[in-house]
Amino acid sequence: MTSVAQPGERSPSSGWGLAVVLIALPIALVTVCFLSKFGVIDVGHTGRAWLIFALLLAMMATGMPISIALGLTVLTFLFALTDVDPQAVALKLFTGIEKFEIMAIPFFILAGNFLTRGGVAKRMIDFASSMVGHWYGGLGLAGVIACALFASISGSSVATVVAVGSIILPAMVEQGYPKRFGAGVIATSGALGILFPPSVNLVIYAVATSGMNPLGPDGAPVPSASVGQLFIAGVVPGLMLATLLGGMTWWRAYQNDYPRMKPASWRERFRAFRESFWGLFLIAFVLGGIYSGFFTPTEAAGMAAVYSFFVAVFVYRDLKLKDVPKVLLNAAAMSAMLLYIITNAVLFSFLMTSEQIPQAMAEWMTTQGLSFVAFLLVVNVILLAAGNFMDPAAIVLIMAPILFPVTAKLGVHPVHLGILMAVNMEVGLCHPPVGLNLYVASGITKMGIGELTIAVLPWLLTMLAFLVLVTFVPEISLWLPRYLGLL
Repeated sequence: MTSVAQPGERSPSSGWGLAVVLIALPIALVTVCFLSKFGVIDVGHTGRAWLIFALLLAMMATGMPISIALGLTVLTFLFALTDVDPQAVALKLFTGIEKFEIMAIPFFILAGNFLTRGGVAKRMIDFASSMVGHWYGGLGLAGVIACALFASISGSSVATVVAVGSIILPAMVEQGYPKRFGAGVIATSGALGILFPPSVNLVIYAVATSGMNPLGPDGAPVPSASVGQLFIAGVVPGLMLATLLGGMTWWRAYQNDYPRMKPASWRERFRAFRESFWGLFLIAFVLGGIYSGFFTPTEAAGMAAVYSFFVAVFVYRDLKLKDVPKVLLNAAAMSAMLLYIITNAVLFSFLMTSEQIPQAMAEWMTTQGLSFVAFLLVVNVILLAAGNFMDPAAIVLIMAPILFPVTAKLGVHPVHLGILMAVNMEVGLCHPPVGLNLYVASGITKMGIGELTIAVLPWLLTMLAFLVLVTFVPEISLWLPRYLGLL
C-alpha cells in the first residue's frame, strides 16, 4: 500500500529530487565550462565570470566544505576557462601565502585558545560586574563589556562566545534573567571579536588585498590597507557598537524590570580590576607595541601567544602544563583550516585577476552610473546574502579582491571597505542559517536555532542600524587612523 505524505511532511521522493538537483547542478556547470573550453559554445568574458561564481555557489549548496568547493572551482577555472600556465599557478600556490602577515593568524588563534582555557574571561566578567552590575540588566551589561574586553585580546568571535557565554549565561539564569535575554546579549556581543583589534578577519582582509594597487577615480593607484591601519580603524566602530548593544541591553532590562545586583564597593572593584589586570594588560601590550613601533603586527601576535601562555599557566594557573599540548593541537587544527581556505582563495583571486574579471566588474559598475550610496547599498546586500551560507573568513577571502578594485574606482577608502566588511561579518555571525555565534550559543543554552533567532532580534536590528551608519559615514572608520597619522 502506497504511503501518502501528511501535510507539513516532505515525501522521501522530494528529498531525493532535491539531492539529485543539488548534485546535477555543479556537474552541469562543469560540463558547460569544458564545452566552452573546446569551442562548442561561446559564453564570452562576462559569461565566464558568471559561470565560475555559479559553480562555486552550486558546490557549496551541496553541503561541500568551503575549502573543497573553492579548490574544485579553482581547478575547473584553471583547466576549462583560462589559458594561464599551470606552472604559474603552481608557483602562486607557494608564493601566494608567503606573506609575513599570514603568520599573525595562527599566533592570534593560539593566544585566543590559551585565554579561553586560562580563566581570563571569568576575571573580566567579575570586573565588569563590579562596575555595572547594579544597573538595570547589570549582568547582561557585564556580558557586553566582558565580550568587548575579551574580543580585544582573543580576536575571535566564536572564542568570545564560548569563553564569556559559558560562564555568564548560567549566572544570568540563576539570577532570574530569561534564558532568551542572556542568549541574545552574548550571541550578538560575541561578534565584537571581528571588529576589535587584534581581529583575525581584519588580518585576513589585509592579506587578501595585499599587493593590489587598483586605480582610483583620479587614475592614480590606490594602495591596500595595512594590518596596523585596520586594527586602529576598528577601535572607534568597536566601541560604538559595544555601546549600542549595551544600550539595547539596558533598555530591554529596564522595560521588563529585570533584576539588578547589589552595588559593589570601590574596594571590591579595585580587587576585581587587580585580578583581571594581566588579561587587560595584553590589550595595551599588543596595541601599544604595534603603534609605538616596538614590533610589527605579526611579531605582536607571537608575543601575545607567549604572554597568554605565561598568564594562563603561571599567573592564573587555571591551565595545567599537561593540558598545553591539547591547546596547541586545537589551535593548529583551526589554523590549518583557515590557511587551507586562504591558499585556495589566493589562487582564485590570482586566476580572476589574470582574466581581468575584477577590473571588468569595476568598469561595468562605473558605466552603470551607480552613485557612491547606491553601490555601497549593493555591497551590503551582497555581503549579508553571502553571510547566509558562508563563513566570515571565506567571505572576506573571496569578496575582498573582487570588491577592492570596484570600490577604489568609486573613491571608497580601502580601510573603510575593510571595516564595512567586518561589520557585515558581525551581522552574518548572528543570523540564520549559518550564523556561527547562534550555533555556539545554542550549544551553551540548549535552545533551538529558531528560538535563538527570535532572542537575538532586538540586538540584531541594532547591529543593522549601526551597519548603515558605518557604511555612509566613513569618518567613523577613518577619523582615528587619520588623527594618529596612519593614513
